[in-house]
Amino acid sequence: MKKLILATAVAASLVASFAHAEDAPKPDNEVTFNAAVVNDYRYRGLTQTRFKPAVQVGADYTHNPTGLYLGTWLTNIKWIKDSVEAAGKNGKGNLEWDIYGGKRGDIGGGFTYDVGGLYYYYPRNNYADIPAKNANTFELYGQVGYGPAYFKYSQSLTNLFGNVNSKYSQYFDLGANIDTWYGVILGLHLGHQSVKGSNGGVSNEQYSYTDWKFGLSKTFDDLAGVTLGVAYLGTNLKDGVTVTPASDGSKNVGKSGFLVSLSKTF
Repeated sequence: MKKLILATAVAASLVASFAHAEDAPKPDNEVTFNAAVVNDYRYRGLTQTRFKPAVQVGADYTHNPTGLYLGTWLTNIKWIKDSVEAAGKNGKGNLEWDIYGGKRGDIGGGFTYDVGGLYYYYPRNNYADIPAKNANTFELYGQVGYGPAYFKYSQSLTNLFGNVNSKYSQYFDLGANIDTWYGVILGLHLGHQSVKGSNGGVSNEQYSYTDWKFGLSKTFDDLAGVTLGVAYLGTNLKDGVTVTPASDGSKNVGKSGFLVSLSKTF
């Protein structure tokens, strides 16, 4: 099977921290910051750091009366460097920088919505002499929620994370974040990545796959509001979809495994 360049980037930490409503009215304008450490950065089920840890930071601005928001988020990655070196080049591109914005609010009848755009920017990743020469990606997304459950749809308006001829690829995300006992949140997720187009006459659909996640998280107020998250996740990708090159040998980038995260919003 051809080497997968689909390893993607994230818009949030793997086990999300959950914001709880305050009794007092929110200010018109709200700025928050977030930071996280994870044992492996996964996005849509695929490792972005060759199963190694990542440090992630971000900031968000929300205009509460309108629901408009802007945000940015950064993390270290390894997959671009690995992909370029697999093509026999000197690999660079160890950073992912996400910039996003949109609008969220209530539809009525208990339903909520969230629509916007997300740009995944990978500094120093442009290599004109290899087929997948630019991993930078822009997606539009729309989400509908009801109670703890949600459905989100994303579509790329550019090639998807370096895959050739993959414009208009789609991602479907169904999940729920359920408040259980003692402040523990149960997070459930099922997703499907559909990669459009073809590369050299070979359909990109060979890179399409399904991913899933089962996670638990809890915020500890007596520990400065730090959130601990533990999740088990994986994909239906088989051996042969690998991280290359890798000093510890090639591995399935979507293999099942445990994730642990420590995060804080302030």
